[in-house]
Amino acid sequence: DRFEPDSPGMHTTDTVDYGVVLDGEIWLELDNQQETKVERHQVVVQQGTRHVWRNKSDRCTTMMFVLIGATRQQPQR
Repeated sequence: DRFEPDSPGMHTTDTVDYGVVLDGEIWLELDNQQETKVERHQVVVQQGTRHVWRNKSDRCTTMMFVLIGATRQQPQR
């Protein structure tokens, strides 16, 4: 229920997320269409970020995630 029906895979969680690529590679796409390739042993930390993970390779990717409950901050104006 966290995935957005109009944007396949795009979602936001009320957590601080630590993601580690254990094997392979994966792309992290943010809501501003910025894409970052994350490779083996690299770490991503995000909080309440609207995002999607995309495996653009022809092999499997293994990741480890730690999600810690958090309150999403409203943008400063």
